[in-house]
Amino acid sequence: MKKQILALFCFVSITASADEGMWMLTDLKAQNEVAMIELGLQMPVEQIYSPDGIALKDAVVHFGGGCTGEVISSQGLVLTNHHCGYGAIQKLSSVEHDYLTDGFWAASLDGEIPCEGLKITFIDKILDVTDYVNARLQVDEDPEGVNYLSPRYLSTVADRFAKQENITTKPGTTLELKAFYGGNKYYLFIKKVYSDIRIVGAPPSSIGKYGADTDNWMWPRHTGDFSIFRIYADANGEPAAYSINNKPLQVKKHLTISLAGYNEGDFAFVMGFPGRNWRYMISDEVEERMQTTNFMRHNVRGVRQDVLMEQMLADPAVRIHYASKYASSANYWKNAIGMNEGLVRLNVLDTKRAQQEQLLERGKAMGTDVYQNAFDEIRSIVSQRRKAIYHQQAITEALVTGLDFMRIPSTSKLEAALKEKNKKKVKAETEALKVNAGKYFNNVPYPEVEKLVAKQMLKTYMQYIPEDQRISIFSIIDERFKGNSDAFIDACFQYSMFGTKENFARFIKKPTTERIEQDWMVLFKHSITDGLYQTAMEMRDANLNYDAAHKVWVKGMMDMKKESGIPVYPDANSTLRLTYGKVASYEPVDGAVYDYYTTLEGVMEKEDPTNWEFVVPEKLKQLYKTKDYGRYAMKNGEMPVNFIVDTDNTGGNSGSPVFNSKGQLIGTGFDRNYEGLTGDIAFRPASQRAACVDIRYTLFIIDKFAGASRIINELTIEE
Repeated sequence: MKKQILALFCFVSITASADEGMWMLTDLKAQNEVAMIELGLQMPVEQIYSPDGIALKDAVVHFGGGCTGEVISSQGLVLTNHHCGYGAIQKLSSVEHDYLTDGFWAASLDGEIPCEGLKITFIDKILDVTDYVNARLQVDEDPEGVNYLSPRYLSTVADRFAKQENITTKPGTTLELKAFYGGNKYYLFIKKVYSDIRIVGAPPSSIGKYGADTDNWMWPRHTGDFSIFRIYADANGEPAAYSINNKPLQVKKHLTISLAGYNEGDFAFVMGFPGRNWRYMISDEVEERMQTTNFMRHNVRGVRQDVLMEQMLADPAVRIHYASKYASSANYWKNAIGMNEGLVRLNVLDTKRAQQEQLLERGKAMGTDVYQNAFDEIRSIVSQRRKAIYHQQAITEALVTGLDFMRIPSTSKLEAALKEKNKKKVKAETEALKVNAGKYFNNVPYPEVEKLVAKQMLKTYMQYIPEDQRISIFSIIDERFKGNSDAFIDACFQYSMFGTKENFARFIKKPTTERIEQDWMVLFKHSITDGLYQTAMEMRDANLNYDAAHKVWVKGMMDMKKESGIPVYPDANSTLRLTYGKVASYEPVDGAVYDYYTTLEGVMEKEDPTNWEFVVPEKLKQLYKTKDYGRYAMKNGEMPVNFIVDTDNTGGNSGSPVFNSKGQLIGTGFDRNYEGLTGDIAFRPASQRAACVDIRYTLFIIDKFAGASRIINELTIEE
């Protein structure tokens, strides 16, 4: 008995924290309300989330599918991060209109520019449909036993449920049914998706991306990482494709902004769409992540980024074209480095081993071997799939993510038509390929840059994958090019139909199957696709019983927590969550303390006119010199820039609203600290922090720096 009590105490001490958890809004009342009030919440939980009424939840949106945004005016203004809007800003930029470098501020509604392909999603309803799904699982055919996690199957169940409950769906309304806790619970999300989104304002990158890669994932930070967009709708307020007749969306809820600021220890909470984390991994899976995914991201992306940065600094047009791709790559390159370092530094593997031993001991005490069997199954699977994951990650990072020119259009339909000798089909597929090739050449306008990157990527792939395991194209490189991968890449661009527009024009005049079958780029792409397929098949065979074992393991962990009185939460999966904590400084290492906020003085201290990452705009320097901060200054006269909270965030929380105890907007989450990158696997409240842009700095930049008073006039602000 003493041994069991000690084990239980250890479990609580290494996993429990009042601030840990990415909570389902549907569970707040039952699981979190008391703890949140004890920490300082001063509003009813029903004003945060109400299943049948309007609440703060209704002003939080999924921005572009990978970030979060918040509605800040009755006219559909949405605030998010600069790095979340970065892709849209990049697409709208050119050398003549370089919105990345110069920023953008629409002077009127007519000046707001449509962002093709960008979508913003509201969550109308969240329904717990666990009982309904489990009932369907009992009666529906499932020969392979995978229905309980199958997106395709769950989509059909969602449609059935909607029909049974008379849930009507209009254009722009979608249903998403997702599994939680490894398939132990199910929620249905009813969404409204708007596709006419227009950019309203964005600071120059010297503010919105200040510190760039050097400061990324670090604290202290000094960046104005924000951008502003507007949702447009048809005359009835419904989602519609872009039209000049569309009007700003009249939203049912927008946020109130507070200029009162915060102090150390103040309660704060965050709502957003965290992407993925893996809190229920066993130690073997953590090691696998470190040695495969994180290893490849670190070592492969770094090589590509070095090549790209040199070319970007040499040519403004190249910089604009690759800016978003480079930023996306660099973001999780540094994340992988920091996560691995933190997992070692914080002995997370030992923590995981202690947790799993407690569950295994619990099973023995209960007289069941279900947890031991699940654990042994997962360990065996991880061992079997290790080699395949390692190779798949090498292919993905070096040859898929790393090579833009491998996004050549498919020639398979034209090839099939040529073999059939069907003139009508050949003509149709020829025209279709012309269109797709035109898009390809527009998207890959710098072949010389692509060649430089590709040569380094092939060498890097060869460095990590033994000769006898490489994808099939390397046998051709060895035979035809004497192992010279550089010569192969040169041949791709010199001879392939997609190497130049002239090559394609010659091919398309008289296409033949022989030409397609002998095309270097086509062969290269087929080889990459085959490599991904082969590794996927190897992993599929190894993973056959993983989901079932993982479901049992997660259920055991949940039950153990519940018996100890610890609330439970599911791993993040890009669904709307809430996390709470407090404004808090921290100690990264012995003898050092990082304060909980930064100011404009720090921006000036970091200034380096010779380093593009730390260039400060002249107007910002003038505002600092004259202390022209208006109503946005702190009580001590300083201009706040960023602050940190100890909430449980991850990727996807970028752009999330940060609320004070009254539910007022005080900032926008944009990053985590380097010491807290282990949080995707194990949350450590003492060291994990979410970095946020102070809303006062955002408004200061809009008002004093940009002079965009029309935006300020739309907002609901409390002093």
